[in-house]
Amino acid sequence: MDIAIVCASHNDEILQANLLRSPVIAEARAPLHLERGAATAAIAYNRALDATSAEIVVFAHHDVYLPRGWETLLQTRLAAVAEHDANWALFGPFGVGLDASHIGPVWSSSIGLIVGRVPTAPTTVQSFDEMVIVLRRSSGLRFDETLPGWHMYGTDIVTQARSRGLHAYAGALPTIHNDRYHEALREDFVECYQAMRAKWRDQLPLRTPIIKISKSGLHLYKNRWADYSSADFRANMSVGIAHPPEYLAALCGWADLTASA
Repeated sequence: MDIAIVCASHNDEILQANLLRSPVIAEARAPLHLERGAATAAIAYNRALDATSAEIVVFAHHDVYLPRGWETLLQTRLAAVAEHDANWALFGPFGVGLDASHIGPVWSSSIGLIVGRVPTAPTTVQSFDEMVIVLRRSSGLRFDETLPGWHMYGTDIVTQARSRGLHAYAGALPTIHNDRYHEALREDFVECYQAMRAKWRDQLPLRTPIIKISKSGLHLYKNRWADYSSADFRANMSVGIAHPPEYLAALCGWADLTASA
């Protein structure tokens, strides 16, 4: 499979502790393109698109670990998508279905859980968790550089695709997200939320993995209050980021995904 992995990283310690330990990268089974110093995720990822040529581009966060056999299983999942829909554009291991269900499974260290139901077939989604997004280059999609920051671009790229008659899917592609616990939504998240409300007003509501983007914007305040009132509970769920990702993958039964491919 013609594949490239892209990461926009600002922290070498996190990168080396997670993504670079993925066998697909550590054993040079696919090239890794790193982006540094970009002002926004969209700028970083479009630079990466211009610097690479692979048909399948995997955009991964630096705190992600791809278990052994992940790229082989990805090939199997994409073949199933292509058989179902020759016009597919995007795929991911975690997304929000059109019915607002969470499609996984993915381990999240910030909440100490495997999240997302396991679909028996590729499932159409309205957004992705940005931790991993798989883009089909020939779809012609690019990230919107007018949007600010480092949030919501997983919802934006899917909405772009759907507005062009293209399709986005999530499927069973086990992935480790060794992410830090966040007490509350920060101001940079709020800025991205408001930008998405303005850009896609005629398409609202849209559901992201974190929040509902509504015309009124009231869900932003509801979520911030919910975060405040549940902070202690969520902090107790977090397992921290000190565990080696291989250990987390083994606990989940994902030490080697080759047999699943």
